[in-house]
Amino acid sequence: MNIKDILRHKGEDVFSVGPGEDATAVSRALSQHRIGAALVRDQDGNVLGIISERDIVRAVARDGAAALSRTARDLMTTELHTATPATSIAEGLAVMTDRRCRHLPVMEDGRLAGMVSIGDLVKARIAEAEQEAEHLRAFVTAA
Repeated sequence: MNIKDILRHKGEDVFSVGPGEDATAVSRALSQHRIGAALVRDQDGNVLGIISERDIVRAVARDGAAALSRTARDLMTTELHTATPATSIAEGLAVMTDRRCRHLPVMEDGRLAGMVSIGDLVKARIAEAEQEAEHLRAFVTAA
């Protein structure tokens, strides 16, 4: 199973914020949408970075309440780790584990094709394991 299989069910819509939105507005949006991160995109839709709950919490721990008025551009992570639709679930999980990130923007031919979370990948991997186990049970009982 590849990331394209997840996107087929999840869809390609990705919540994003503008680089000038402040941390308070970003926090409200993340809470409202019940998500842990948002891509930061310019007015042309170009991906500039990603801002997560973790980025905001670290800024508040470092700067106190003043961090809440800082912009997404100031707080975002600019070193993006990405996947392609052809990336396997196992490869995506390995990137997330190695790079300690929870979201992977999915890029195809230089354009944003979606985004997957660690939850999406774990859910898909569990489904794969259950399917493999069922095939093995069927094979053993048929023999």
